[in-house]
Amino acid sequence: MPLKSQKPASPLLVIIAFATVYLVWGSTYFFIRIAERGGLPPFILGAIRFTTAGLLLMAWCSLKKEKIFVAKDIISAAITGILLLFVANGIVIWSETTLPSAMVAILVSSAPIWFVLLDKPKWAVNLKSKATIFGLVIGFAGVLLLFSDQIGSIFKSPDVHSNLPWMLLLVLGTISWSAGSLYSKSNPTTISASVGTAWQMIAAGIVYIPVSFMHHEYDHLNLYHIQTNSWLGLLYLILFGSIAAFSAYVWLLQVRPATQVSTYAYVNPVIAVILGVVFAGEHISLMQLAGLFTILSSVLLINLAKYRKEQRTAELVSG
Repeated sequence: MPLKSQKPASPLLVIIAFATVYLVWGSTYFFIRIAERGGLPPFILGAIRFTTAGLLLMAWCSLKKEKIFVAKDIISAAITGILLLFVANGIVIWSETTLPSAMVAILVSSAPIWFVLLDKPKWAVNLKSKATIFGLVIGFAGVLLLFSDQIGSIFKSPDVHSNLPWMLLLVLGTISWSAGSLYSKSNPTTISASVGTAWQMIAAGIVYIPVSFMHHEYDHLNLYHIQTNSWLGLLYLILFGSIAAFSAYVWLLQVRPATQVSTYAYVNPVIAVILGVVFAGEHISLMQLAGLFTILSSVLLINLAKYRKEQRTAELVSG
């Protein structure tokens, strides 16, 4: 199916959506850690988070009397949701039990590169744009600088070879996220973006349930022992990480180029590091500051390249 033409969108709404995805998803690393340390097992956390968020969003759409039950669109949304929120996000959760967080962040940050490689209909545009390619490369280099202090210790660790399968699995998860995003972009539905997002989260949340049983997470679960901070972290993930940020992400995929939307993967670690410094008292080195500057420069370069291309297109149309 050919890609549909880019939808016009309010510049203000686009800015708000990008800010939401950049800031909120950057903070979810922090709140996932709070929720898990407070006693919620990772796959149960995923099941509750996405199922609840999806049902709340669906209830809102129902109150607005939006069209909800369209079999073809539900199937399409379920495929997207499982690829994004279960396969990709689930692999990240699972990998974090074994891999150092720095390695997880680095591999997840390769998503923009996979967006370009997998988006075959846009190869003629993306691969010819030197600014886009250069922006992607320096953005990933910025992530390496951001975690440079941890990289050395990771590869000096005796566990580096045993971690290789986990690293490959995480690459698969990143590919799944990029593929699911592109699938969503290239398969428009008749239902609204909000309804589609709700079905995506419900489908992913349901799949998390049997996986949590397979990992025996319910065997030792005691709701009375779960700390208040854990529930508050879960509430944040439901309302902001899922309903607000994921909805903004799905909408952005429909109105902006995929390579531009994918820059979230570079900005999120920046936000995570800043939150660690502000709230957890973590130290930030000069090398990390250089990484922050490099990442933000790459995002600016990619966005500027897209803006200039749109301006040239508008001039050709008007001229």
